[in-house]
Amino acid sequence: MSETDILDTGVLDTGVPMARIAAARVVGPSHLEITWAAGNRGGRTETVDVAPLIGSYKVYRPLRGDAALFATARLIDEGDAIAWDGPDLEMSADLIETIAEQEMDSAEFARFLKRNKLTQEAAAALLGRSRRQIGYYLNPGPVPRIVALACFGYEALAARRRSDAA
Repeated sequence: MSETDILDTGVLDTGVPMARIAAARVVGPSHLEITWAAGNRGGRTETVDVAPLIGSYKVYRPLRGDAALFATARLIDEGDAIAWDGPDLEMSADLIETIAEQEMDSAEFARFLKRNKLTQEAAAALLGRSRRQIGYYLNPGPVPRIVALACFGYEALAARRRSDAA
């Protein structure tokens, strides 16, 4: 795309598809089941815990501990955001996609171990956790966000090292 195209259309195409939500429903306190229409997760349906967002931004303060208000979640702007009853209670699809990318469930954790040829003992040493905790992460349920981020970081670092060595 040339500079003239940008001036003519007012659109800058980065080649990265913007997140868009096809469907959303509340499935628990601070948990939304999201079906992605577009973006990095397009075509997937997954449960996303938005508690880190609700706890981090003042604008979401009314949602903290108010299950009835959280239950009013609905799609707006053709799937570009989710809104709740109340003033300025909107969360963009991009923001939700970002938090979804930072989550990991037990199946993803098991795939991380397999991809990286890690035993539970090696993973415990790598992640600074006990062998027992690693076993818990392999049981159904979410993996703590800090552990998921450490796993993602480990893989990014390993990929960079492979690239540098090539």
